[in-house]
Amino acid sequence: MLHLRLITPAEKTDSVVRLIRTTVGTAHLVVMPGAALSPSGDVVMCDVAREAGDELIGALRELDLDRSGSIAVENIDLSLSERADRAEEEAPGEGADAVLWEHLADATHEESTLSVTYVAFITLATMIAACGVVLDNAILIVGAMAVGPEFGPLAGICTAVVQRAPRPALRSLVALLAGFAAAMAVTVGFSLFMDAVGLFSEERLEADRPNTGFIYAPDWFSFVVAVLAGAAGTLSLTSAKSGALVGVAISVTTVPAAANAAVALIYGDANQTLLSTEQLLLNLLGIILAGTLTLLVQKWLWARQRGRLVKPGRPRALRPDSRPPGGDGS
Repeated sequence: MLHLRLITPAEKTDSVVRLIRTTVGTAHLVVMPGAALSPSGDVVMCDVAREAGDELIGALRELDLDRSGSIAVENIDLSLSERADRAEEEAPGEGADAVLWEHLADATHEESTLSVTYVAFITLATMIAACGVVLDNAILIVGAMAVGPEFGPLAGICTAVVQRAPRPALRSLVALLAGFAAAMAVTVGFSLFMDAVGLFSEERLEADRPNTGFIYAPDWFSFVVAVLAGAAGTLSLTSAKSGALVGVAISVTTVPAAANAAVALIYGDANQTLLSTEQLLLNLLGIILAGTLTLLVQKWLWARQRGRLVKPGRPRALRPDSRPPGGDGS
């Protein structure tokens, strides 16, 4: 279930309440007239089944409530209520399958911004991976994959493409490319320092590396794994199962490939540099393609679900214990 807290101008409150009461999958309607001070207006709260949330939020935006008031959405971890149970039963589909497009756009916007924190994380991840490739240490490679934040911009590109939003797509692309460029540039300097103090050496890089040699050996399996990881990562975002993102992060070799390219560059190994770069681009392409296709399929499936869902604003039978609009519960 989702909890909605709305600030609505007084002249729109009746329309908002009517909309909520006629939307399948809603419960626990509360109206507090005049409770909002900034912006001034009424406070309206309700719970809605996750699978009906996108429809309701979209309808509220059609009322311009995001401009004239406020729409805040929270996840409910526990709700002990028969009304909530009935609301979830009424809404078709499963909550875990529902896509909240506004939430997805907001989440990817935050994760795909070229910020100091983002650049710091991807740079540190690349430097850790550089140690991993020189030492042929798989544990360090896995750690670098987990630290890398690159899936945020990748998800931002996929979401923007599906929503046909050029500016967010460009912002995510800039964050992705600039982040990797900065990380690789710093890793080149880091590798030169490590070589100067005797911790990195060309012999270690060129030696047989059974644990990390795959990083500069791109093939069809690299692309297949990237596609599977992109689909899994996108599903984890849209279903709010963020724990799966860790598994996605350690299944693709984006950060390690960037690190291997940077280390190979300082030793003039053009072959490893080019192959590592190819591995990086192949993984990025696979994730973007898979993420975009996954979102398109989800969008199509939920478009079909709308045919089964009572449209917001369409009258529905009120329950015997329902109160008229403007009351304190439903």
